[in-house]
Amino acid sequence: MSRSGTDLVRVELLADHPAHGRASSPGDAGLATAHPGDAGIDLVACEEAVLPPGGRVSVSAGIRIALPSGVEAQVRPRSGQALRRGLTCLNSPGTIDPGYRGPVRVILHNSAPAVTETELEGPPEGLAKRIAAGIASRTVRIERGERIAQLVFARFERPPIEIVDQLPEDTARGAGGFGSTGTT
Repeated sequence: MSRSGTDLVRVELLADHPAHGRASSPGDAGLATAHPGDAGIDLVACEEAVLPPGGRVSVSAGIRIALPSGVEAQVRPRSGQALRRGLTCLNSPGTIDPGYRGPVRVILHNSAPAVTETELEGPPEGLAKRIAAGIASRTVRIERGERIAQLVFARFERPPIEIVDQLPEDTARGAGGFGSTGTT
């Protein structure tokens, strides 16, 4: 089924993308969904990176995109990476606006703690070695071509904004927020 030019998302593979010069379809470039009906397409790392516990880095996804008017692209973490390695995306979801034409980059964060209680237990001698070994075991290495995030497309509205002197509070909720509904 072909899409009209107004719905089409155009993707340019940059020179650092593993499929640059070889891909003729979204699937060839790794930009198709894993399963029919999935929302997100994978983004791959186009450079190597090392993230120590608590570290963050901006990694090239090797693409530029042109979105139709009224559509944003959201960069989101991959759940498996978050669970297994503590690798997540900061500023998530990261919004790519329809007018942006620069390279897509992913801000990755290693959410693992720098030091754990286990490493602090035991005699003071050897503490430095225990801490160094713990940090090394929780350091995340990103390889070129590795799936690091997903891109989800969403339609959005931009309603007009009006500045008023006072908002009406005639709703059932009113100004209640941040835990105002309780936990039971």
